[in-house]
Amino acid sequence: MKIYRYPVKDTWTELVKRPVFEREEISGLIAEIFAEVENKGDKALIGFNKKFDKAETKSIAVTEEEINNAENELSNDLKKAIQQAKDNIFKFHDSQNPEIQKIETTKGVVCWRENRAIEKVGIYIPGGTAPLFSTVLMLAVPANIAGCEEIILCTPPDKNGAVNPAILYTAKLCGVSKIFKTGGAQAVAAMTLGTESIPQVYKIFGPGNQFVVAAKEYAQRYGVAIDMPAGPSEVLVIANEQAVPEFCAADLLSQAEHGSDSQVIFLTTDLKVFNETISAVEQQIKDLSRNEMAGKALENSCFILLNSLEEAVEFSNLYAPEHLILAMDEFEKYIPMIQNAGSVFLGNYSCESAGDYASGTNHTLPTNAYAKNYSGVSLDSFVKKITFQHLSKRGLQNLGKTIKVMAEAEGLLAHKNAVSIRLKK
Repeated sequence: MKIYRYPVKDTWTELVKRPVFEREEISGLIAEIFAEVENKGDKALIGFNKKFDKAETKSIAVTEEEINNAENELSNDLKKAIQQAKDNIFKFHDSQNPEIQKIETTKGVVCWRENRAIEKVGIYIPGGTAPLFSTVLMLAVPANIAGCEEIILCTPPDKNGAVNPAILYTAKLCGVSKIFKTGGAQAVAAMTLGTESIPQVYKIFGPGNQFVVAAKEYAQRYGVAIDMPAGPSEVLVIANEQAVPEFCAADLLSQAEHGSDSQVIFLTTDLKVFNETISAVEQQIKDLSRNEMAGKALENSCFILLNSLEEAVEFSNLYAPEHLILAMDEFEKYIPMIQNAGSVFLGNYSCESAGDYASGTNHTLPTNAYAKNYSGVSLDSFVKKITFQHLSKRGLQNLGKTIKVMAEAEGLLAHKNAVSIRLKK
């Protein structure tokens, strides 16, 4: 772990840097994968399953039998937990449905906006060492609320060519249309281009490693939208003397265990909390099954002692974390100061795991400082907003002179004539 005590502000830009990957090498590989999928379709995906996931798959599509059998492989406790999480996620996202408001901007001129669902969406669910069935909830639930007609899910198979049963069960529960056994950049390519089995979609959602992120960025060249550049997970914790060091350590490790490319940042104004949190991290990591992975993530992470909480929030805004935790009792004062964060957790009992699973907010969030200009996934992510306007004859009369003067000033006389010709009638 990198430890800093009262670093001067001139050094902050160095401290907020994330781990860097070789972009050019990744970009070349992504282009090759897209070309292979475009030329060979399902055959390419079956080949990539064997190459990257060591999986033998005769076909890409998950069968109805596989989906139905998945329910029997899960414990009742897990099924109840998934249902409760789904209910909370539904409540939070359903509340984001706006009422249509018609505004009369000028007498006789009425404008409003309506939502329309994106008809075909693709969901990417990471598999491998951590099959994220919770991400199925976070993406499929709002997609259904929005009214998306087709929800396609891609996830990598295991070495036996099977998909984790929790992913299959959750997908069925949330109304996913079709599920396919393909992961990584090739899954993104398949949803972008379409294959014999996988339909082409209009927007792709879901987190992933640097290859998935690069593939999503590449997909935009084909006119496919993406949710955001969501890459390796990260958390920043701000703690004062009211914080519980054991809690802080647990939150930091909960993100570090996502992968060796994850990053965690700990900021505090209290020397005792600072030292005890570092000790708690060193103790708790010993008991983690993914301690080697978490340990590598900690090598890219910082523990920083600062002079004030205001300074800590300023540092956090510069870093723009995916997850921000205010580990303190008196957090209200600092909420207005937060400018850049994906999702914020307030107080000692608001663990980041709550947002990851079941509180109701979405866990698909901007990483790598994209919280400066991106929001996390919400109901809005699955809709387009279309504006409507109706002008009565009186409305055009009231607005006509303004339109004609502006159109003439821009030299667009046909625009001016579209008004004039109506006002003569």
